[in-house]
Amino acid sequence: MKQYQVFAIISMVFAGLTSVIAKAGLKNVSGDTGLAVRTSFVFVLIWLNIFVFNHVKDFSNLTKKDIILLAFSGLTTSISWIFYYRAIKIGSVSEVALIDKASIIITLLLSFFLLHEQFTWRIAVGGLMIIGGLLVLTIK
Repeated sequence: MKQYQVFAIISMVFAGLTSVIAKAGLKNVSGDTGLAVRTSFVFVLIWLNIFVFNHVKDFSNLTKKDIILLAFSGLTTSISWIFYYRAIKIGSVSEVALIDKASIIITLLLSFFLLHEQFTWRIAVGGLMIIGGLLVLTIK
């Protein structure tokens, strides 16, 4: 197994834990308050990671374009998290997470058109299965 695949699997496991733990933590507070607490921990842990793995020197490699793109990514992440936390506060975390994870379809389309990544039959079949699953779960 390739290193990026191992990292992706670790990410998958922790992302799965994240939603369930967050839903439990929102029992007495709004989604926005819960997100603020969570994001504060994320902020500290990411900076700790930068220093522990000595990636501080990478900041000198950033271009203005990199900073703009990463800032825009931060904006889209923030909007996604705000609405995700509002959704899990009032809805079923299992349904919300399934709908949210269908964002992979948007990711796939943008990766083909903007990043010129390879489109294969396996990706097409997997994407269609995700869309099918989303339709099965959301259509009454």
